[in-house]
Amino acid sequence: MRIVLTGSSGRIGRAIYGALAQDHDIIGIDRNVFSTTHVIGDCADPDVVKPLLDGADAVIHTAGPHAPHVGVVPDSEFERINVEGTQSLIECARAAGVRRFVYTSTTALYGHASQRGSCTWIDEETVPQPKSIYHRTNLAAERLLEEAARDALTVRVMRMSRCIPEPAPDMAAYRLHRGVDARDVANGHALALTNQSALFERYILSGATPFSNDDCEALASDAESVIRARIPQLAAEFDRRGWSLPQGLDRVYDPSKAITKLGWEPAYQWDEVLAQLDRASIEVLPPGAKIARKAE
Repeated sequence: MRIVLTGSSGRIGRAIYGALAQDHDIIGIDRNVFSTTHVIGDCADPDVVKPLLDGADAVIHTAGPHAPHVGVVPDSEFERINVEGTQSLIECARAAGVRRFVYTSTTALYGHASQRGSCTWIDEETVPQPKSIYHRTNLAAERLLEEAARDALTVRVMRMSRCIPEPAPDMAAYRLHRGVDARDVANGHALALTNQSALFERYILSGATPFSNDDCEALASDAESVIRARIPQLAAEFDRRGWSLPQGLDRVYDPSKAITKLGWEPAYQWDEVLAQLDRASIEVLPPGAKIARKAE
C-alpha cells in the first residue's frame, strides 16, 4: 500500500513507520526533521498534502499538539491542526480517491468519566467527558471522521492510552489498566489498514488488563490487594525492588474490542517495562525521576 503518514517525526509516528516500512510505501510528513520524514511541512496545509496523496491508498493521521502542549500552545493552534487540519486532510484525501483513513486519537478524551475515589470501567461505549482543549479537539476530529465515513471513506479511530516514558513503577502499573507500548500502538494501526468491518470503527488500544468490571469497587479502595491476588509475579517484583503498589485506581481501559474484532494482541506488558529499565532503555525512566506532568 502507498500510505501518507502525518506526524512521522513524532514518537508514535516513528513507531508506526517502523511497523509498516518493510511492507508498504510510506510517505512521512512532519514539521520537524527526522529520518522517517520525507516532507517537511504542515499537514493542515492543502498545498503541501495534495501532491502527496496522489495515488495513495490510505492516510494515517497522527499529527497534532498533545497534552504537554496545553497551556503552552494557544488553543487556536489546537483548533487549527486537530480540527481544521483534519477536515482539510479528509477533503484532500477524498478528492484524491483515498479509500481509508486511520486516525490516532486518545483515551484522555474520556476526561471526567473517571473520578478520584471511584474506578470507572471504560470502553468504546463510554461517553467522553473532555476536560481540556486537547480532549475537545480530538473528539471534534473524530466526529468529522465519523461524518466522512458516511460518504464511503473507511475510517478507523484508534484511541490509544498512556504511552510516554515515565518512572518504571508508574509505567509497569499503568500497563495493567491505562497504559500501552508504542510498538503495540503501531501494530494496531497496521491492522487498521486492512480491517474489514463497518465503514467507521473506533478502537481502544491499551494494555491487556487482568481486571474485570466487577473489580472496580475493590480497585478504587484497595488496588494493592487485587493486584497481589491477580498478578503475584508483578507484586513480587515490586517487593524485590522496594517499590510500592498503587493503593487505588480510578479507571480501567478495556481493549477487548480491539483484541476480538481487530485481531490486535498487546505484546509488551508490565514485564517488558521492567526489562527495558534493566537494560537502560530510553523508553523507561528510573524510579524517582521527575517529569513534567499535565492534567489529563
